[in-house]
Amino acid sequence: MGPLRELLAVDERRTLEFFVTGLQDVCDGGVDRQELLYNASVLAHYALVSTQCATDVPAPASLLTVFDQFVLDETMTDDSGLLETAGAQCLLLAGFFEDQARRRHNIQWYASLGASFFGRAAARERSPRKASLLDTLSRHFEPWRRRHARLGRELRDTPYLLDLSS
Repeated sequence: MGPLRELLAVDERRTLEFFVTGLQDVCDGGVDRQELLYNASVLAHYALVSTQCATDVPAPASLLTVFDQFVLDETMTDDSGLLETAGAQCLLLAGFFEDQARRRHNIQWYASLGASFFGRAAARERSPRKASLLDTLSRHFEPWRRRHARLGRELRDTPYLLDLSS
């Protein structure tokens, strides 16, 4: 059971490395390293967080969850961290899970909503460096969303076979 245990052993670092490599593979040409790392960290974070998590902001089950939590609830309009979370969740669901979400949701509307969340988070962020990154993510939301979607499709289309004979 040793090789199988090692194969299934996932931690934050290995998950982040997996998504950094995956996003690099789907990026056409050079992309900003900070943007790449941020986008990989979004995917890695939500790969490790349950939709029922009680110790962190849970992964959203659908774009309806994002709408209910971040559009209908107006209490978070001044919280940079919550606005950033909303943008990241739109990126995850409208990007990586685009094919599944497209059947029920207007992806372009959620993409513009996600970009808006990042822009509003940038305007309220105290750290100039983080505000700059969030502003860039707002302006580059659609290209990153498309990269997430491409990575999601490629990972679903790639067969993974476990060699259990070892």
